Amino acid sequence: MTITLELFFHSALVPFHLCVATIFMLIIAETIGIYIKHRPSQYIRQLIPKWLKHAPLLQVQISRFIILVFFLINLSFAGYLFQLSFYAFYQNFLDFGIVFLPAFLLAWFFTLFMMHCLDQVIKPSEVSCPMSLVGRLATVVNGHAKPYQSAQAMLRDPVGQLHLIMVEPEYGELEEQSQVILTGYSDAHYIAKKIISQRDELV
Repeated sequence: MTITLELFFHSALVPFHLCVATIFMLIIAETIGIYIKHRPSQYIRQLIPKWLKHAPLLQVQISRFIILVFFLINLSFAGYLFQLSFYAFYQNFLDFGIVFLPAFLLAWFFTLFMMHCLDQVIKPSEVSCPMSLVGRLATVVNGHAKPYQSAQAMLRDPVGQLHLIMVEPEYGELEEQSQVILTGYSDAHYIAKKIISQRDELV
């Protein structure tokens, strides 16, 4: 075995090799899944916890599958960068437990940067059938809504498509980042009702 292969298969680099292998497997599986109507991204979407799905930082128009691929790419790159940079100076690799946290944080930072940059150039889809979204949950993302004053809200339809809509309450006020349910449609906006948590009801 040559020096190059010994370095390549070093235990400190194996976790990042697995990231690269996972990326290729996901891409191949997704491509095949498009033709056989069983895409991995559909199952991944179901596994995402609700608190993460509705996190403000992830309210973008990019698929969660693409975000996962971006993160794995950045994690493997950050891991290689730290390990190979350390090896260049000290002729040895860092322990995986030491390098994982800074690599994870750097990968997460670049993933957020990439997806929010792409989000700026992707135009939200227009709702073709206004009543199709009635009954669904949405999040107010821009402005405060009250009667006769609309605010922007964002939601995903059953197929994962992101929609940017205008909402307005019949009474009261809808603050930014509040969760609402669409109860009807009037003119160019949806009628929305704020979802009150049990904690708020007790208060």
